[in-house]
Amino acid sequence: MRRPDLQFLFAHPTHFIALGFGAGLSPVGPGTAGTLAAWLLFPLLSTALPEPMLLLFLLTAFVLGIFAADRTGKALGVSDHGAIVWDEMVPFWLVLAFTPATLGWQAAAFVLFRFFDIVKPQPVGWADSKVKGGFGVMLDDVIAAGYTLLVLAIAVRLLEA
Repeated sequence: MRRPDLQFLFAHPTHFIALGFGAGLSPVGPGTAGTLAAWLLFPLLSTALPEPMLLLFLLTAFVLGIFAADRTGKALGVSDHGAIVWDEMVPFWLVLAFTPATLGWQAAAFVLFRFFDIVKPQPVGWADSKVKGGFGVMLDDVIAAGYTLLVLAIAVRLLEA
């Protein structure tokens, strides 16, 4: 297993993407660093792209992530290396696209997403352990995003009642 560095980050465009533009190089909690980077970048995406284009961008980013994670995982010697954080970024952008645009709701989304990504309740855990390659790297986080959106939708509904 190889530990990525700046040279690795810039060695190939897929590494730059998979490592979340460098967020994955964080020595502590690279997944959390990637999710934070996604949160910081989201205002740029959401203001630059109307909602239908944002969703198309996210779909494209997901497909690109499959290839980037696969190539980078092979180069690092571990399919789902901790430095690969694009799988946190794209699903969290999806979560933010459907989260009320307030700091409180977004912070709740962040905590919930990290919780589901770390704890890996089924079927997140199944996808993480059984689905291999770049698709598997991306899939478990999309499922965690689904759990996050479900809990947020329930919370919004309960608070509106």
